[in-house]
Amino acid sequence: MQYTTNLLSNIKDILISELSGFYNQNESVQLINSLIHYFTGLSRVQQALKKDYRLSESEILKLHFAVKRLKKFEPLEYITNECEFHDLTLTVTKDVLIPRPETEELVDIIAKEMEVNETILDIGTGSGAIALALKNKFPLSSVTAVDISDSAIQIAKKNAKKYNLNIDFICEDILASRTILENKKFDKIISNPPYVTISEKEQMKPNVIDWEPEKALFVPNNNPLIFYQHILDFAEIHLSKNGKVYFEINENKGNQIHELMHCYGYHKITILKDFRGKYRFAIGKK
Repeated sequence: MQYTTNLLSNIKDILISELSGFYNQNESVQLINSLIHYFTGLSRVQQALKKDYRLSESEILKLHFAVKRLKKFEPLEYITNECEFHDLTLTVTKDVLIPRPETEELVDIIAKEMEVNETILDIGTGSGAIALALKNKFPLSSVTAVDISDSAIQIAKKNAKKYNLNIDFICEDILASRTILENKKFDKIISNPPYVTISEKEQMKPNVIDWEPEKALFVPNNNPLIFYQHILDFAEIHLSKNGKVYFEINENKGNQIHELMHCYGYHKITILKDFRGKYRFAIGKK
């Protein structure tokens, strides 16, 4: 598309119009505001006040190609390679899931029960969001983060280096042997594992199923709790006395998770709702 103006207000209107039919009006406005902020540094308030701001050809070109990517329902976070999570700006790529608001809630839940110097294990760390947020809040804690994907581990290490957070990152498959973690004990074992069943895939939006890593999302229909079972097996050996496990869960599997944890000897089990009113968290203590 040829742009006949470089005025911010006009370019913004054109770009929002380009997204019509792909996103609703509010979503389109938010996406364009975010892109303009990313490429120009202008906050949303500044954008409103500086309608006569003239964009450079380079800025217009970057916005144009970013909008083309949005039309393919590529997530904004993969376009900017950034995601805000608990006062941290994390690097994210297509190798990792985009951290969600409900996962921030999980961090809040854990933080309320944290001591200053506990040992923490984050299983399926992805971008490192949970591990980094807790280490940032509790710098005296000892944090280990595990993921099956070496690419994800490299992203998490990059995020940790950015904020000078000392975390032990390990590339390991929790479903297989765990020799690297053989002698370690943890006060808190945390996981936001894959929990979406294949049958639920058709209900999901294209910005998720077409772009985010399937391995981090989906589990078999006939074994939806596979990761929770293996993590609870692991916790039998590696959870400290009086330690606790914290899970993010499928909203439809709260009762099954509760029953599974009870079978492993957890009697203090709590299933909590997220801010949307969905059962999203499970906490257990023996």
